[in-house]
Amino acid sequence: MQFRHLGRSGLKVSEISYGNWITHGSQVEEDAAKECVKAALDEGITTFDTADVYAATRAEEVLGRALKGVRRESLEIFTKVYWPTGAGQNDRGLSRKHITESIHGSLRRLQTDYVDLYQAHRYDYETPLEETLKTFDDLVRQGKVLYVGVSEWKASQIADALRIADEMGFDRLVSNQPQYSMLWRVIEAEVVPLSEKEGVGQVVFSPIAQGVLTGKYLPGQAPPEGSRATDPTGSSFITRMLGDDVLTRVGELKPIAADLGLTMAQLAVAWVLQNPNVSSAIVGATRPEQVRDNVKASGVRLDAGVMARIDDALGPIVERDPARTESPAARP
Repeated sequence: MQFRHLGRSGLKVSEISYGNWITHGSQVEEDAAKECVKAALDEGITTFDTADVYAATRAEEVLGRALKGVRRESLEIFTKVYWPTGAGQNDRGLSRKHITESIHGSLRRLQTDYVDLYQAHRYDYETPLEETLKTFDDLVRQGKVLYVGVSEWKASQIADALRIADEMGFDRLVSNQPQYSMLWRVIEAEVVPLSEKEGVGQVVFSPIAQGVLTGKYLPGQAPPEGSRATDPTGSSFITRMLGDDVLTRVGELKPIAADLGLTMAQLAVAWVLQNPNVSSAIVGATRPEQVRDNVKASGVRLDAGVMARIDDALGPIVERDPARTESPAARP
């Protein structure tokens, strides 16, 4: 396993991290989830990403139990706040009240005294940005949070947060968690250039596009039984990527992966790691062997010729429009 700095911070993270959106507490049983976490640890993954909203807070609970007994200092635990975690008007958003209550709940569920990275899961248009950033800064000073980041924010929103932090003397954002894959490259136009300038690293999700880039979905055929596309908890996030045009183009990646001695999933994860602004690529799993397969992408370097072959294969199906900061196909 290779390691990278999280943005311009001093924190090092495994360049492949383990995330439990859709899986823990919903798509797989807890014993299977624990086996996946064990496989991640065995393969050298030290960075684990979750969120309070995943499986209605159950995902944090499962991850906390799965990591119990592991030396805390050897881990980097990330979680997030924003989406509703209750029925009340203040059980959502990035107000001081919700952030403060949410971090306490997350710490309890994760069975830890602090999280390494606390992320604003989306931008809150109803709360002053100063309020959010001051609350984050307070949590850093209290030792409950070590670093702060965001998820799926536009470049302009990240820039505003950095400016306010500099003016007010708050801790700066060190990371952004966007969707990024061969098929979804929206961040390259505006978010990555700003982030490179400001020292913000990308912790990217869906590097294999919800499984589409594994090659297991074939044009003109029904999705395999037991796949995410057939699971009620995950199918709504993948449907738009299952068109025959997309699947036909993805199929053209198979000989490229074969020439490199890689699986399709390994090629997809290795591709996102070629971007120097990516600090870590999040992979999820329902089975331990999926974890073991994905981690083999760590340290793989793709030359310019391979990158060009990938672009030629995928052609016009790649989403690059910076106006679309969030895909309806994936909302972790």
